[in-house]
Amino acid sequence: MRRMPPPGLSCSRIAFLLVAAFACVMPGAAGAGMFDDDEARARIEALRKQVDTGQRASDERLGRIDERLKAIESGMPDRRALLDLAGQIELLRGELARLRGQSEVLANQIETADRRQKDLYIDIDTRLRKLEQGQEQAMPKPAPIDVSETRAYEAALNQFKMGSYSLAISAFQGFLVTYPTSQLASSAQYWVGNAHYALRDFKNAIVAQQKLIAAWPDSQKAPDAMLNIASSQEALGDRRGALKTLDELIRKFPGSPAAESAKQRMTQGAKR
Repeated sequence: MRRMPPPGLSCSRIAFLLVAAFACVMPGAAGAGMFDDDEARARIEALRKQVDTGQRASDERLGRIDERLKAIESGMPDRRALLDLAGQIELLRGELARLRGQSEVLANQIETADRRQKDLYIDIDTRLRKLEQGQEQAMPKPAPIDVSETRAYEAALNQFKMGSYSLAISAFQGFLVTYPTSQLASSAQYWVGNAHYALRDFKNAIVAQQKLIAAWPDSQKAPDAMLNIASSQEALGDRRGALKTLDELIRKFPGSPAAESAKQRMTQGAKR
């Protein structure tokens, strides 16, 4: 008797779907940026475990089906075995359908988290720049920014907004080389760090933000740079280092929005 594959998707196909679902988030890494979406990450992790469990169960059922098929092919037909085989195939079909649904849900949650985080990046930059403009009006106005500087900065920021993080890093680094004394230099360095974070290159994200704090300690981007450092440390598993950075942020910049976020994180961390 010719061995017939069970209906529905094969295990290798399901594995491919799961890998594809996880791969779709990597360019934008949403857990990413200056804010952690702990609740979304927890839901995604729980769903991933459910899918893994379902995958293992399907593999076990396929193994039992394969044994039945071998027994039938060896010339020992058994009506009971055939009925059992048919039942297992139906169960497997339902399991595969459930796994397909879960993988689609997982991909959707990851895409939603990535999109929400990208919106946060843009919103934060917009609010900070408005704050900077408000403070500039109350202070003696510095020399106006050259049009070419503004265009170069905006071009680099647009690469970030589009999710082209590697290009954004190159563009901002080029801006810093061309305009090292620009009023936008600290902001450019800040987005270099955030682009590294979005690429899940947490070590270089920390290095970039530390460079900002060292070169521009009074920059309005400094508090958020420290918050990004804490996020990177936590992503690397350095929970103690992240808490230390958050505590230092609160002490150095007590009235900043970043300090309020740091307090919330420390409170949430204490509850875990």
